[in-house]
Amino acid sequence: MTHASTFPGGTAVSWLDVYDTESIDGLRGGTPHLHLVSPECYVVVAGRGRLQTLIAAGVAETPLAPGTVAWFTPGTVHRAVNDGELRVLVLMANSGLPEAGDAVMTFPPEHLVDAATYRAAAQLPDRETEAERQADADRRRDLAVQGFLDLRSAMERGAAAPLERLYAAAARIVQPLVPGWEPIWNEVVGEQAERTRATLPALANGDWSSLLASAVFEADANPGERRFGMCGRLSTYRLGA
Repeated sequence: MTHASTFPGGTAVSWLDVYDTESIDGLRGGTPHLHLVSPECYVVVAGRGRLQTLIAAGVAETPLAPGTVAWFTPGTVHRAVNDGELRVLVLMANSGLPEAGDAVMTFPPEHLVDAATYRAAAQLPDRETEAERQADADRRRDLAVQGFLDLRSAMERGAAAPLERLYAAAARIVQPLVPGWEPIWNEVVGEQAERTRATLPALANGDWSSLLASAVFEADANPGERRFGMCGRLSTYRLGA
């Protein structure tokens, strides 16, 4: 991948139609999870909902309505609740890393023992119909919601140990993948950062030659197949090679 094909900041861009199926607690929405290294941003374009979050500092809920821009850092356990036709433009830092495994769902502890155990619960089987695929996504979501509710209950009682155990399990699950993340990051985010780093001293010396490489790009008008993601039906724009 060359710098000419990467989105500003090495960011991924996706449309998210948050699941509107009902979970075990009566709320409609997505699968609670956390990212290990990648910040995420929601730009709400339609509908209503809530962003439920758990961090070391406590429990919170952010209303989501058209025009809301909300973002969160790695380690934030988050759940998108759909109160009516919630549609979000998702900006995801470190393009390529979320697809390479930078996310762990909040399954109960027995499903977080190691990478193989987690993968058995996280993978969606191949199905022939949309209804079957939705049912599988809902079952996975509900398993993560159960773990999320247990975590939230513990934090509301002032017990931080379950969240810390989740963090330890998440790190253990992704550990085998991390060596493969660095080349991805270097080719996207790192490449852009180094290019800026090299341009600044050149401009300070009056060297404007970097501007001769300017170019204009447009994403594919079709952002790709709507797949069953963690939070809902996801269409990710193809922004690079």
